[in-house]
Amino acid sequence: RSRIACLRGDAGDMASPRLQLGRETIAGAVYAITAVSAGRRALFADADAAEAIVEEIRLARRKGLADSLAWAVMPDHLHWMFELHGPSLGQVVGRVKSCSARRINALAGSDGGLWQPGYYDHRLRDDEDLAVQAHYILANPVRRGLAAEVGSYPYAWCRYPL
Repeated sequence: RSRIACLRGDAGDMASPRLQLGRETIAGAVYAITAVSAGRRALFADADAAEAIVEEIRLARRKGLADSLAWAVMPDHLHWMFELHGPSLGQVVGRVKSCSARRINALAGSDGGLWQPGYYDHRLRDDEDLAVQAHYILANPVRRGLAAEVGSYPYAWCRYPL
C-alpha cells in the first residue's frame, strides 16, 4: 500500500480469516478493538511512536471515519473504542494501523510491519454502558503500572468525564 493510500484513507487491513468469522460492519455501531504490535514488542513505548498512532486516530475522526470514545496506546498494543462511520470496520482499523506504521517507520528511518495482522474487535450492544467501557480502557495504563492514576497517562483519552 502506498503513502497515497494513507492520505486518501483507503488503506485496508489483512486480518486472519479466523478473526473475520462473524465480523460484520454496522455504520453507527460502537466497536472496541485491540491491535497488537508485531511480536508484542514495546514499539509504542517511544513517545513519537505513540503520538503517531494518536494522530492517526484523530485523523480518522477528521475524515469522518470514526468518532472516538476512548483510546489507550500501550507499549505493545492499542485499545480503541469508537463509533464507526465507514467505510468498513476493517478499512478504518487497517488505515490507522497502516498509516501509523508508515509514520513510525519514517521517524525511525526504517520500514517493515509494526502490527500483527488483524485485530480483536467487540461490537458493543445497546444495553452496554459506553462510559463504563471507555473508563476501563482509560484505566488500562494504571493496571499495567504505566501511570499512578487514571487520566494521567499521556497516550490515553476518554470522552466521558471521570
